[in-house]
Amino acid sequence: MTTKGKIKVIKKNEIKENAAASVAVIKKSKQETAREMVSTVTNWVSDFQTRKREETKMAIEKFFTPTQPVGEI
Repeated sequence: MTTKGKIKVIKKNEIKENAAASVAVIKKSKQETAREMVSTVTNWVSDFQTRKREETKMAIEKFFTPTQPVGEI
């Protein structure tokens, strides 16, 4: 058995051709990028606030629920 892995030889011309073909990045304007970031952060903040409100509401309801005295059934 061989313990060495296979080695693939890549020529310089192949690297240039592959790099040119694989770079199909869509560039966004700065304004679009900023808009997207603001939207993302806004969603995070609203999710955080919603979760905190729900947790607070549950805690208050649990705290103020009427409990039966220990001696009564």
